Amino acid sequence: MKPSTLGELKARYPLDKLRRSVREEARENLVARLKSGAPLFPGIHGYEETVVPALVDAILAGHDVIFLGTRGQAKTRLTRMLTALLDEEIPALPTPLRDNPLRPISPEGRRLVLEAGDDAPIVWVPREARYVEKLATPDVGVADLIGDLDPIKAARLGREMLDLEAIQYGLLPRANRGIFAIQELPDLAPKVQVALFGILEEGEVQIRGFPLRLPLDVWLVFTANPEDYTARGRIVTPLKDRIEAEIRTHDPRDLETALCITLQEARLPEGVEIFNFMLRASERVAFVARKDPRVDPTSGVSQRLSIALIEGAAANALRRHLVFGDPAFLRPVDLLRAKFAITGKIELSFEGEEIGVEAIAADLIAWAFLEELGTEGLAPVRAFFEAGGRVAVPEGPLDEVRSALAEVPGLLEAARRPNEGENAALARAEGYLEALVGEGFLMRSEGGYRRAP
Repeated sequence: MKPSTLGELKARYPLDKLRRSVREEARENLVARLKSGAPLFPGIHGYEETVVPALVDAILAGHDVIFLGTRGQAKTRLTRMLTALLDEEIPALPTPLRDNPLRPISPEGRRLVLEAGDDAPIVWVPREARYVEKLATPDVGVADLIGDLDPIKAARLGREMLDLEAIQYGLLPRANRGIFAIQELPDLAPKVQVALFGILEEGEVQIRGFPLRLPLDVWLVFTANPEDYTARGRIVTPLKDRIEAEIRTHDPRDLETALCITLQEARLPEGVEIFNFMLRASERVAFVARKDPRVDPTSGVSQRLSIALIEGAAANALRRHLVFGDPAFLRPVDLLRAKFAITGKIELSFEGEEIGVEAIAADLIAWAFLEELGTEGLAPVRAFFEAGGRVAVPEGPLDEVRSALAEVPGLLEAARRPNEGENAALARAEGYLEALVGEGFLMRSEGGYRRAP
């Protein structure tokens, strides 16, 4: 059985563990993982040579950390995964600050040890309970993060207002002996950022002009968008100076890494077949969006775009199966039907605003197919459209889709591959039409695909 009193704890628990700070605890557990070769951050892909080594160095150095990156770059996931570097559970006094039994810092904890001695009760705090997170918004105040003087509490206890026992603790003190994460740090009001100075530098809390010494043991972790984390943004410069480790996250740098993330995170309906070229074309949409000058680069293009797009497209393929009785497999029409996954995930530049997000989303899909499939070997197809031909590809049923694509000479022949079924050829043929749209040779209209003017 685990020790339940301070006396039992002193007799049976390794007291060296209680003398460590939370940063030292994380560093010790990280060292053990590095020596054993155990995975550090399972499920995080594409950061093995960039973010992870920087984060390991910051932890070994005992630094507070800020992750800088745009949306969808796993900043929040990384902060939450840091709890894995804490002990499974730690002993604490049953006080609001989860006081260290050997070094209580709250008046409640000190009084409990003074009065009960070795009979003081011990509670065990699991690692998950030692992580406190707050999303920064302009309405978050000092009282929310640090605490506030409570005159009713002071009167009830017979204490003066500047006594620690008169404080109603905020989130940060309640994270004592754990990790406190603030998401989107620059969104905090300047006066709240200033209130964090003393915690980072001296462990001193100042509430309503009263300096109160409260030596908290907290590992601080922040996230921010790089655009906001500058002197021209919304960060108070002295606070920036006090955060020791600045770690830049980034989007996936190659398609295979991005696919790995998407397949790990996407919730795809069972029974929908997704051909590899369709999966790759869907993933490429985010890559071409990041290069498109009509998309605002400061907001970034989240990996969530790729995840939402493949989920929405697969859902439409399932709907086609239910409505038309067609086999459930992914086609380019499904990506076009799932444009809502793109329009809600990109911010447009001034140039893009003039064109419209719906048109840009359709362009991104066409360019993705152009990159994935190319347009070589389509001479008969080009000749058909040069001669004024046009084709409307219906959503279903599949026999009508096949008949429509067969109207374009050489299209289905160019789309067939050895060891692939007819459904894959139909999807690829439709993808070739999208690629020709991306090239600027064709255009979509209500009447279908036709030669672009």
